[in-house]
Amino acid sequence: MSSSAEGPTDLEKYLFDVQGFILLRGAISPAELAAMNACIDEIPPMVPGEWYGYVHAHQFGGKNGVNLQQIYEAGEPFEKMIDHPAYFEKVRTFVGGEDTFDYSYGSMFIDENFVSLRGPSEGIFPHSGGYGCSKRTQYQIRNQKFLCGQVNVLTALTDVAEGDGQTVVVPGSHKANFPHPDVESARRLDNETNADAITGAIRVTMYAGDVLIFVDGICHGAEPRLNSGQRRICVYRYGASWGNFRHGYQVSPELLARLSPERRKIVRPLDPLPRDPQVPARSPAAASNGARA
Repeated sequence: MSSSAEGPTDLEKYLFDVQGFILLRGAISPAELAAMNACIDEIPPMVPGEWYGYVHAHQFGGKNGVNLQQIYEAGEPFEKMIDHPAYFEKVRTFVGGEDTFDYSYGSMFIDENFVSLRGPSEGIFPHSGGYGCSKRTQYQIRNQKFLCGQVNVLTALTDVAEGDGQTVVVPGSHKANFPHPDVESARRLDNETNADAITGAIRVTMYAGDVLIFVDGICHGAEPRLNSGQRRICVYRYGASWGNFRHGYQVSPELLARLSPERRKIVRPLDPLPRDPQVPARSPAAASNGARA
């Protein structure tokens, strides 16, 4: 793992542009992995909708496993992932936050962060793709500057190799102008992701400590796990600092108090303005009459 934050190399910029993703091998140290897994082990089993402190059990669907949302609330090991030096400057370049008129630190915001826990038969269907672009998932480059609406950092906390529920991507699909027929067919039939059934798709083999950085506009999913045991990954989604939480979560006061000013700016770029009126407010009717006078 790099000892200092580094932006993307020229090759990483090229690959992110043409593929929609880059893979960092061994980016997270064994000690950091052990600490994060220990945090997860301390969280009791939960069903969707339950809370453990400020960590929320969430589910996209019955076949998708459980997501531990707001995982940076689980402890210092996950707080470190907010701006981990192995990837943060790379992500900031891809989001376009390293050189803007935004006043907040790094011009970045994490709108969702979670650990995904999946057992046998659990995965997630293929989704996204450039043709259905929204502001959050858009992929843009202007004057050789990346301006991505959302960039995801997926960290393998356990090995995710053959039979483990590998992540599936369609390289280059973030630039697609048409829907992928195989993906649309799978969606209509509610089929699980199978890389062999999606023309052009590849399986991404990851080992604990590897990091996959990808633009959310790329077509992606995860195959159902075939092996015993549990697939563990964490995902931090980065976008512009003017964004908002995808699911309506808020950062806890306790976490804000613990974080450095730099990290605090990433999880809550703008502090709410205090309201301390010095002049009594007029009623709407009075204000309207005054405007007509």
